[in-house]
Amino acid sequence: MITGLPGGSFPGPDVFGHVLPPGTASGNGMAIRFVPACRLPGVQYEKHIHETGEVSTRENSWHDLFNALVWCRLPNLKAAMNTRHYEELDPEKSGRRGRLRDALTLLDESGVIVTGSNPEVLQALVSRDWNAAFVTHRAAWRSELQVLVCGHAILEKFLNPYKSITAHALILHTNDLLSFEQLDVQLGNSLRNHQLFDSPAGLSPLPLMGIPDWWADGEQNEDFYADRGVFRPAPASMTPAPIYHVSGH
Repeated sequence: MITGLPGGSFPGPDVFGHVLPPGTASGNGMAIRFVPACRLPGVQYEKHIHETGEVSTRENSWHDLFNALVWCRLPNLKAAMNTRHYEELDPEKSGRRGRLRDALTLLDESGVIVTGSNPEVLQALVSRDWNAAFVTHRAAWRSELQVLVCGHAILEKFLNPYKSITAHALILHTNDLLSFEQLDVQLGNSLRNHQLFDSPAGLSPLPLMGIPDWWADGEQNEDFYADRGVFRPAPASMTPAPIYHVSGH
């Protein structure tokens, strides 16, 4: 049984209409609804969502289940990502996929959003100084930072979690900790207004099991963080991803 969703079996696409926030629409103003993929053969995924509101959803697919759940939790951000995909389709007629769409796909599939008011931790994250981020500032994760998983492929990996799960993180400085609803609105608006990333370089790799208390299969001790296969040092020539800023006002 999927807790929080109606029914005792794997939820079909029609179920999510009952938990999607009222008024959720594509950038074209079309009401979002989840449609069995078998009814939409050959559609261009992002284009079809923008123009019709129909999200092609495979039945009995964990991947598509988590995608639908992210739509339910972050409708404004998901609609904004779809809009930016759609806006980039015409420039791609040469057949080459642009850097913005690459970044959007990374956030959509394997993204997390890290927000907080502690600039030292945020800087450590984008600099890939894992010891500072996870050990020195360990206490900050309990009161000054929050992590929101928005990538549905990352959520699928948590069905069978492993130590090296690594996300693409959008790092945000906020004056206060915002609710997920506030973040959804602010991020969606910022993305539509071209105020966030424009390439994959705007996202930072984040080994998720390094986050304090996220690893349940042992201690997060010195040996745990010494694993260079997971907590890789930054290349000498690396330019850190930006730290963005949003506010609830």
